[in-house]
Amino acid sequence: MKPDRLRELLEENGEVMVNVADFDAQIELHLHDTTIEDDLVTLELVDGTLEFATDEVIGAWKHYHSLDDYGLD
Repeated sequence: MKPDRLRELLEENGEVMVNVADFDAQIELHLHDTTIEDDLVTLELVDGTLEFATDEVIGAWKHYHSLDDYGLD
């Protein structure tokens, strides 16, 4: 995924779910603990740092929390 688009999604929503090639589970990125550079995404976790290439991101979407987020209130 293009880093500019990923940054835009994260800034618009505050958090974004991503699929990363070679990872079995989705990863939740938050604005306060994620840095997106041109070639690298860095996620600060409580027990370390997770890094992966931006071109390894194969999908991204807004993370919903409530029925209202889905327009179902």
